[in-house]
Amino acid sequence: MARYLLEEFVADAKSLMASTPDPKAFLNKGYSLLERLVSDPANLGATVEELAERRNHPLYVENPQDDGLAVQVVVWKPGAKTDPHDHHTWGMIGVLSNAIDETRFRRLDNHAQEGFAKLEEDRLVTSKPGEVSVLVPEEDEIHIVHNPSDRPTVEIHVYGHDLVGLERCRYNLETGEVIKFATKPEGSPWGWRR
Repeated sequence: MARYLLEEFVADAKSLMASTPDPKAFLNKGYSLLERLVSDPANLGATVEELAERRNHPLYVENPQDDGLAVQVVVWKPGAKTDPHDHHTWGMIGVLSNAIDETRFRRLDNHAQEGFAKLEEDRLVTSKPGEVSVLVPEEDEIHIVHNPSDRPTVEIHVYGHDLVGLERCRYNLETGEVIKFATKPEGSPWGWRR
């Protein structure tokens, strides 16, 4: 099978973004592009071990201050687990190695009370190498990510906006508190616990 290089993925994704501005419609077509990219780590010009050393390394960022394609390597250390959080942009997550558990939540309140959200667990999904999950803003994007294994998990994350500087939210499942945050360039963007 011919390689599907990062440069080809970026060109195809940008073309699809231009022709399909609706996020849900884009994700319905775009996830297959990311599946193709993560089907072989060699598509990224590096071994999984080399990619794992890069940790949260951007591979491509277009218009960092505006909406635009952002692609990065994300490495989850053994035992790493995020707080419940959202993204405020569409996203696709493709697993390159190991596996990852993702707990999705449904928001039950009507957004009327500032700083409060009532969440209900919707589903738990384990994604394996070559598999892709999608994040739909305001509809299906609040999740916890957990690597329960004793090995790192390497993923490729693709977003419709660079997460650095983008205001997003963390959720406290016990109190309902919503905490706004923005990722700093050198920070851990998902608030994972070690």
